Amino acid sequence: MRESIGLIRRVLPWLTIGVLAAMLYDGWIFYSRWRSVRRGEQARQEEQALRARQTVDLIGGTDFRIINFYAAPQGIRRGEQTKICFGVYGAKRVHIEPAVGDLHPAISYCLQVAPLKDTEYKLIAEDGVGHTATASLIIKIVH
Repeated sequence: MRESIGLIRRVLPWLTIGVLAAMLYDGWIFYSRWRSVRRGEQARQEEQALRARQTVDLIGGTDFRIINFYAAPQGIRRGEQTKICFGVYGAKRVHIEPAVGDLHPAISYCLQVAPLKDTEYKLIAEDGVGHTATASLIIKIVH
């Protein structure tokens, strides 16, 4: 019995050191994985914020403006239709003269028109505080 107690007293400190070393190793593994995931999440958030800023810059930044206004095709035969497309940023109201229907501000919107003669269309955008922007295009009737 004394021999077994003596053996335990000799082994117990080493066993305790081994258990503590294993716990420290496990703790380090969990901490390093947590830190790696956290850094990855921060990098993902920074990349997402950068893409959002680039998107805002791409569509015109924070300024009110007409992004585009075009017809495809610009030359048609009498009785045919063409597409008029526009994009505005920061506008509260938009309309086209001559009137082509109810329109709402959009970054990209297209509608069909069928003019009977050469027609100039004018896009008018308003930002709600008194500023306006205009753009125009001509659709030609070809013979």
